[in-house]
Amino acid sequence: MTNIAIFASGNGTNCENIIRYFTDHKDININLVISNKQDAYVLTRASKYNVPCKVLTKAEINNAEIMLSLLKENDINFIVLAGFLLMIPDFLIENFENRIINIHPSLLPKFGGKGMYGHHVHDAVKAAKETETGITIHFVSNVCDGGAIIKQYTTPLTENDTVEVIESKVHELEQKYFPKTIEDVVLKMNS
Repeated sequence: MTNIAIFASGNGTNCENIIRYFTDHKDININLVISNKQDAYVLTRASKYNVPCKVLTKAEINNAEIMLSLLKENDINFIVLAGFLLMIPDFLIENFENRIINIHPSLLPKFGGKGMYGHHVHDAVKAAKETETGITIHFVSNVCDGGAIIKQYTTPLTENDTVEVIESKVHELEQKYFPKTIEDVVLKMNS
């Protein structure tokens, strides 16, 4: 069994979708949700499914002893970032090499890097008059949005699409493809 920890900072729609997808899965279990925000709605969503949640400060997340102990206690062997807004510390990347994946709401390398998250990405896509956007699911490295790309999915844009429409199109891709891509990566890793 592969036990996944989901790291999330916000509303948690992707997190909830992933939890639902893996409910009763024979090979993959969502064992823990970690957030850096006490009031993140993701905690409410996860608790509906009886997934244990832990809120940690940035200092605790950057403390190797605290983090590695917590992950070991919960038998975590894979990490998924679902709207997690802190950089992942190097010790986690080293201990979970090619076992931490993230989703980004654009077609990397476009519109990635520091400060490019959520509506900031969609604003930039709109301002650049892009004719398509999408999602990038990638491994996490010590370069922000710089890890190896696993999969990208695209959606066409029109010049009339508002930032809200762009966000909605990207969200549809996230909901449709993120859980299945996680499953593919984990099963391939275990084969």
